[in-house]
Amino acid sequence: VQLQASGGGLVQPGGSLRLSCVVSGSNLASYTVAWFRQAPGKEREGVSVTRQSGGRTYYSDSVKGRFTVSRDNAKNTLYLQMNDLKAADTAVYYCAAGYPILSVHWDSRMYRAWGQGTQVTVSS
Repeated sequence: VQLQASGGGLVQPGGSLRLSCVVSGSNLASYTVAWFRQAPGKEREGVSVTRQSGGRTYYSDSVKGRFTVSRDNAKNTLYLQMNDLKAADTAVYYCAAGYPILSVHWDSRMYRAWGQGTQVTVSS
């Protein structure tokens, strides 16, 4: 499986962006797909986890209520809609796919495939 993330850019505080993660080589629905982000000098942190086979999406406390995941199965694509962006959201965003069990699905080591990352910068 291969993943390609895109959609990052520069946005002002309070603005919105939508990231895309295109999955190729396999069916999106067969994987648990997560968004992670990493800011300079910080550890990679989980943003959202969408469980396989149409399962629910979990959000980190830092983005809950502002970010929303959706999927287009026909396009094998997962989207991350980011609203009310803050400077603290500035990071490189990655999508990842794997089969982590529920108790460890926030652990980036549990994911077997990663996209290349897309930069999100929130600044006035």
